[in-house]
Amino acid sequence: MKRKLFVTALGLLLVVLPCRAQQAGSLEPLIEVLGVSEEAQFQLDILKGIAAALKGQRDVPEPKGWAAVAKRLAKSPNAEVRELTLSLSLKFGSQAALDDLSRQLQDTSLGLAKRKRALEALVEARDVRLPPVLLGLLDDAALQRSSVRGLAAFDASGVSKAIIARFSKMKPEAKRDAMATLASRRSYAVALMAAVEKKTIPAKVLSADVVRQLRALNDDTLNSKIERLWGVSRSTPEAKLKEIEKYKRIAELRTNLPNNLSKGRALFNRVCVQCHKLYGEGGTIGPDITGSDRRNLHYIISNIVDPNAEIPNDYRTTIVRMKDDRVLVGVIRSREGQSITVATPGEVLSVAKRDVAAIEPQNFSMMPEGLVLTFSDQDLRDLISYLRGQGQVPLSGGKAAE
Repeated sequence: MKRKLFVTALGLLLVVLPCRAQQAGSLEPLIEVLGVSEEAQFQLDILKGIAAALKGQRDVPEPKGWAAVAKRLAKSPNAEVRELTLSLSLKFGSQAALDDLSRQLQDTSLGLAKRKRALEALVEARDVRLPPVLLGLLDDAALQRSSVRGLAAFDASGVSKAIIARFSKMKPEAKRDAMATLASRRSYAVALMAAVEKKTIPAKVLSADVVRQLRALNDDTLNSKIERLWGVSRSTPEAKLKEIEKYKRIAELRTNLPNNLSKGRALFNRVCVQCHKLYGEGGTIGPDITGSDRRNLHYIISNIVDPNAEIPNDYRTTIVRMKDDRVLVGVIRSREGQSITVATPGEVLSVAKRDVAAIEPQNFSMMPEGLVLTFSDQDLRDLISYLRGQGQVPLSGGKAAE
């Protein structure tokens, strides 16, 4: 009997998952199987399949029979079964699930992982009561980054002011998240550029990828401020070649100050690690550069200065404009069914197609130009020396770059 159930459920999953079923009726056969299954692992497999099928969706009609199944699974001895059941109930519009997850998020006696999962579920559900809660969690060191990222999903008052007020005391990773959130909406970006203008936030933290995100907002006033406070990176092919040669000369210049590989690693962590992996550490939105031709100075400099010379399709930029005025700049990883998965420098997001206003493919790489505009000559030498190194080096003092 168990074997028959397994085969039946597996067949149903193979039908549901590819089409990312959103209609309640298409899930009912799986709910029926869950209703008679007694094996926790089997239940978990089906719940994971349903969750994957509905990733990025919200306000999905509740399938027939789910209420009874959810009530039974809520008593499961398997914690993961209970959590997934609650998360799916939220996706099906359960107010009780919404209240339960809200309590979990704010319950400091619970484990951090459980609170983070509750936060992520509530963000995906776009709980209108969530922004004030997330603002309150900005001072919770363990949940600060998740809260900052979550706030990007809402156009709420007080968000930019709260983030900017805490920015100087944030750790480097949280600062990157903060910049991504502040650059995700025009209302937040206006406050960000005002803070840069007042020097509350230093212009040097406007990394090239953040500037690209800001420019994607298509606001002339913001663009003027960017050019005045940060700089411009527009060059002809001939100018690019001259720029490459200039930076090669800087990198090769011998000075009384030895190149600092640890500082180079810190600079890499500041501007590169979100997208690139080196020595097993870093992001995956860009290629792993550990095995690239890193010893070749021309190769490194030309890729930094002119990242758009050759653009593999896997790294081509797409701008996704949401109906709530949020703008995502990243690489499309999946367009299956009813959702779109976008990899940005800060995170990987799944969004419902019905929430998307426009998808705009771009003819440039995810690696932005102008990465070294804010670098001193010695910064450049330190970074290049680290990139051309033979292996990983310790960070100075064991701390990441500010």
